[in-house]
Amino acid sequence: MVRLSDSSREAPGRERQRLFNTPMECGFRLLFVLSASRPSSHDVQRLISYDYLLVHSGDASHEFDSLHPAVPNRGNEWVVKRDVVQAGLQLMFSRELVDKRLSDQGILFAGTELTTAFVELLQTPYAEALRERSAWLAEEFGKFSNFDLQQFMTDRVGVWGAEFETMSAIKDLEL
Repeated sequence: MVRLSDSSREAPGRERQRLFNTPMECGFRLLFVLSASRPSSHDVQRLISYDYLLVHSGDASHEFDSLHPAVPNRGNEWVVKRDVVQAGLQLMFSRELVDKRLSDQGILFAGTELTTAFVELLQTPYAEALRERSAWLAEEFGKFSNFDLQQFMTDRVGVWGAEFETMSAIKDLEL
């Protein structure tokens, strides 16, 4: 049987656009976070943590399941997300959906009235899940200092996704 690759099914001259794990997807999610945490502004490192916690909310909450599947070693996402988060924030800034501020703490990002108006227009189940979890994030982690949030993430990053290693070890166990 001959299988066609995904790219061969595309119209001639048109490349398939990837959405998952792109700056567009990440920036879109962060609009919900920045709207929920208004008027607070945040640095990129905090927003990296918030994006991880938003997507994998089940790792830090008994109230919510994660929005995305639990994959092995998912805690590593937190470590490698900086470029996609920065690009996503820049994309949303270029569309005037977030505010960028220079402060003595560095560059900070904040939601605006337009941010909130935009996310309120979205009425899909996924958008509602993002809205609920973003409100939880703002409430639960908004009171953390940057140091405390960093410590919270650092203490747990090796644990998130490690359950797959345990399951694999049990499967390989000879009785």
